[in-house]
Amino acid sequence: MKYLQFIIITLLIAGAQVHAQDLSKYDKGVFVKGKDSISYRVLLPENFDENQKYPLLIFLHGSGERGTDNEKQLDHGGKLFLEAAVRSKFPAIVIFPQCPPEDRWTAVERVPGQTGKNSFAFKKGSKPTVAMQALIGMTNSFLKKSYVDRKQVYVGGLSMGGMGTYDLLRRRPKTFAAAFAICGGDNIGNVKKYRHVPLWIFHGGKDDVVSPELSKEIADHLKIIGKEVKFTLYAEDNHNSWDSAFAEPQLLPWLFSHRK
Repeated sequence: MKYLQFIIITLLIAGAQVHAQDLSKYDKGVFVKGKDSISYRVLLPENFDENQKYPLLIFLHGSGERGTDNEKQLDHGGKLFLEAAVRSKFPAIVIFPQCPPEDRWTAVERVPGQTGKNSFAFKKGSKPTVAMQALIGMTNSFLKKSYVDRKQVYVGGLSMGGMGTYDLLRRRPKTFAAAFAICGGDNIGNVKKYRHVPLWIFHGGKDDVVSPELSKEIADHLKIIGKEVKFTLYAEDNHNSWDSAFAEPQLLPWLFSHRK
């Protein structure tokens, strides 16, 4: 029995070490310019060659991964880009910035609902939050690097990060070749700002944190004005529809197929 327990403990420790080792492939960085600063993790392609050009993907985490540890933002999505097949088929520079604890990617307020559920009040044409301003600065700094292919720049995010994806798109619509947003939302008045960016929207049909109607409204509005948008509703998913979205076999092929 003791031997069996020893084997189990050894395997658990080994598994934890492999997990830590994998995520350690994301190098730690901090962007600082004037009053703007933001921490991030960046994964470079295997056999990275600074004389080549690579796609750039920025991924925005949700509210639960905010912090100052420069680690939690990898909790959702970090493993996806470490998969051998993904790294082989889609060699890209992948960045996970981390939003500070008391900030948000976009200016949005939770509004208590009569049913006990929260709704969200998004602002039209709002000024960028402190985190968004720093994120824009970080993005601009990477775009200046010679090894970044400026025709293949992408953004995606989940929950608060899905909301941040829309926010970043409307502020820099000419920067991105395509984008995806998972269980996010936006003020419909902002949608026209990013109408030219190919977009894939995901949401869970049973989401009781961020209503799927928010994603549906954006998709419907884009379709009305005749723009490219994909909308996938996972009928049985709650808020964690990112698990289904990350497992979507066409997500990355679709995303990286777009060039400006």
